[in-house]
Amino acid sequence: MTTLQQKATSAAKWSALDVFLRQGVQLAVTVVLARILAPEDFGVIAMLALFIGAASIFIDSGFSSALIQRQHVTHTDESTVFFFNLGMGSVTALLLCAAAPWIASYFKQPVLQYLTYAMAFNLFVGAFGSIHATLLNKELNFRTTAKVGAVSSIVAGTAAIYMAIQGYGVWSLAANSVASAIVTVLLLWLWHPWRPARSFSFASLRSFFRFGGYEMAAGLLDVLSTNLYLILIGKLYSVRDVGFYDRAQRTQQLPITLMMGIINRVAFSTFASVKEDKVRLVRGLRQAQAIAMFVNLPVMLCVIILAEPLVVTMFGAKWLPIVPILQVLGLGGLLWPLHVLNLNILRAQGRSDLFFRITMIKKVFTISMTVVASFYGIMAIAWMQVVISFLGYFVNTHYTKIFLDYGGWKQLSDLGVNFMSVMPMVIAAYFVNDMMQVAPIVKLIAASIIGCGVYLLTCRMLCAGVLNECLRMVGLRKRTA
Repeated sequence: MTTLQQKATSAAKWSALDVFLRQGVQLAVTVVLARILAPEDFGVIAMLALFIGAASIFIDSGFSSALIQRQHVTHTDESTVFFFNLGMGSVTALLLCAAAPWIASYFKQPVLQYLTYAMAFNLFVGAFGSIHATLLNKELNFRTTAKVGAVSSIVAGTAAIYMAIQGYGVWSLAANSVASAIVTVLLLWLWHPWRPARSFSFASLRSFFRFGGYEMAAGLLDVLSTNLYLILIGKLYSVRDVGFYDRAQRTQQLPITLMMGIINRVAFSTFASVKEDKVRLVRGLRQAQAIAMFVNLPVMLCVIILAEPLVVTMFGAKWLPIVPILQVLGLGGLLWPLHVLNLNILRAQGRSDLFFRITMIKKVFTISMTVVASFYGIMAIAWMQVVISFLGYFVNTHYTKIFLDYGGWKQLSDLGVNFMSVMPMVIAAYFVNDMMQVAPIVKLIAASIIGCGVYLLTCRMLCAGVLNECLRMVGLRKRTA
């Protein structure tokens, strides 16, 4: 392997460990909390997602991506970003606190005022560790990230479960976020040697903003379009409906988050390091897509097929109303890794202006269609997400075709073997789920094992190269010379 391949492979392994530890603990905590708390508790905290997400984008202002994308930065550059993030964290937290009474009044939920105060404090604390996390990503040092994520998730999750058992309701969810932020920052400062210098450069700030400004604008649009449905459901329907839709969305996004948390961080840094070599970029994109879809397709299709036993097993029968929402959203998640990887190619080349243009086109359409769909019910919102996902894929691949001559249809053609390999698994899982009259957890386990076995056998016949590469990434097979 080349040095870059070795570094990327090692980074992918540690990134995988980080994501699986962090997301695994959070999933376990969520499963426990979902059985203790009511859907309304999750709905109330979900109503703040738009405001907290937008505030986080303002604090970062795209500078983290700018630091990763730029190959040569000085300590002064890093310190400038640190102090800027800290200042923005303070201002944004104060603005959120000022808006807290209005937020509570708008949704007619008095508890939102005090929850907003807690989340504002959470954002301020997080600003202290932003530069450390960025530098770890740039260095592909996911070993430290994994340790930080595991410890913070366990401590925060334990605190949240204890508070839920004691009857604190929605505050246990808030405590989970606040405790995680505090522990994460403390460990980042303890385990990473970087410290800010007493220097601040306005010239450096301006240079970063030329890239980061577009990233920030794109991020704000993404947060708005991603979380707008929560605002609309909360206003037009009920807090309980917000809780159901948000839980369905998060369950559908969990496998995507797990996988893209591994690939996305590594891909951006790796693509940025070879951004001048278009042949290597195309080769890297093709390989990353094949590996991502190797995992994503069977997982998403299993979520769709096994939604009912999955929901009952994980969250309990009181969450059954999310099953049809989850199944529809699963369709929208089929191509999601391709969205992210194509956009990473554009960002790695420093074209944040085009990244913003693409985001603007997609998000204006997304926001408009989500508003229209919201008047026709929650399922209409879910189906609109599917339409947006498939149309958005071709928007995201537009500039990949221009710069690398590797457009959307060509990418799908190269992934044809992935789509073929998953079909026998779909048939097997469907029949097992339909024919077995047993407890949901038994049905879920049986269908998953049989489906996985059929899938691996099919992959060995049709796409052995991708299968072997995945096994090498997780250390189950050695790379031949």
